[in-house]
Amino acid sequence: MSSAAATTPPGTAWTLVFIAWLVAAAATLGALFFGEVMQLPICAMCWYQRIFMFPLALLLPLGLFPFDRRMPRYGLALAIPGALLAVFHQLIVAGVIPESLKPCSQGVPCSQTVAAWFGFLTIPLLSLAAFSSIVALLLAAHARSRT
Repeated sequence: MSSAAATTPPGTAWTLVFIAWLVAAAATLGALFFGEVMQLPICAMCWYQRIFMFPLALLLPLGLFPFDRRMPRYGLALAIPGALLAVFHQLIVAGVIPESLKPCSQGVPCSQTVAAWFGFLTIPLLSLAAFSSIVALLLAAHARSRT
């Protein structure tokens, strides 16, 4: 590993990556809890989002000890496509995406709400919030680690 990559952590950048990891770990544990413990059905779009979230929970802490200044970029490579999928999924749930473009042709419909808390908080919205938070945190960490 080059000396530029394994420098002492810029405090703020390290903290932002750590918080992004906490969000990714909570989202991963939440997804596993909903699927495995609560036995909620999992649609195709949820599986696609898991493909991007689960590795973040494993990848982000690897760049913390020692701090790797490039870790925010590596995390963004997973978080941005995951966020785009979460936006797409939220648009499906909201009915904005036409029926012909829906990716869930087999199994659970992606537009189906299997759980809603407080009347508006759904699993796709939680995913969107998690990915958006991670993207914002990693962008801020990237900006701070460059200095």
